[in-house]
Amino acid sequence: MKKDVFIRAGAMFFLFVLAYLTTFEWMWDRWFSEGSYYSHGILVPIISAILIWQKRDILKKIRSKPSLGGNWLFLAGIIVHILSIIFRVYFTSGFSMIMVLAGFVLAVYGRDFLKEVLFPVIFLVFMVPIPIVIIINISFQMKLLAAHMATVMLNVINIPAIQQGSYIHLEHASIVVEDVCSGLRSLIALMALGALFAYWLRAGMGKKTVLFLSSVPIALITNMLRIMFLAMVSEFWGTQYVPGLVEDVSGLSVFVLAFLLLSWVEKLLEQRAL
Repeated sequence: MKKDVFIRAGAMFFLFVLAYLTTFEWMWDRWFSEGSYYSHGILVPIISAILIWQKRDILKKIRSKPSLGGNWLFLAGIIVHILSIIFRVYFTSGFSMIMVLAGFVLAVYGRDFLKEVLFPVIFLVFMVPIPIVIIINISFQMKLLAAHMATVMLNVINIPAIQQGSYIHLEHASIVVEDVCSGLRSLIALMALGALFAYWLRAGMGKKTVLFLSSVPIALITNMLRIMFLAMVSEFWGTQYVPGLVEDVSGLSVFVLAFLLLSWVEKLLEQRAL
């Protein structure tokens, strides 16, 4: 029985790798392209593999109960993938990979096994880049929102500022919120981190959901603080000091701050009931 399961698993895994070679190449190019919003993508499958490895003792004790439904899910995913390759829509091909993997586990090992590895499989969604046209549209809206939020807060702390599109005009300087400062990159990465935090949180689904969703306002607020900081540097010391080290350090500091805030929300949810 175990030999049959092993042979079946090996055959399906080989088919999976062979079928998705083109998609893997596409994702690799998107992960490492200049200005990529998915530079974290290479880490996602590694993290998923580690999460599954941590459950190895539990998984060894689960008796394989192959489910016929897994075969249909596997086949449906392959069909979506084939259509995606034909029409060169690699985005949907990447997401069909989740269906194929879930179907593979269900067909070979059964429902109990899938239940244990469901999160690591679903977590792979964070490695699949969304279409560039969608990124451009979201980034445009986010940079306008970021500019508006920063302008409002600058006026609150008595630093006169006026927003015109993605520009913020101060008394002695003007800055522009570029696409890279829209906060979309940090939002995508922080949502992946928020999903991990929610997975590790020892609480009910309600608290896990709140923790995951908190990554969105945290990303927006920390990015706003970064823009405010760069605006104040431009106003008090000059725009020539912003590009380079100051901009890079502020970007790193924002992510560290977002990580700390997410950790704080996690601790708060552990201590208090919803």
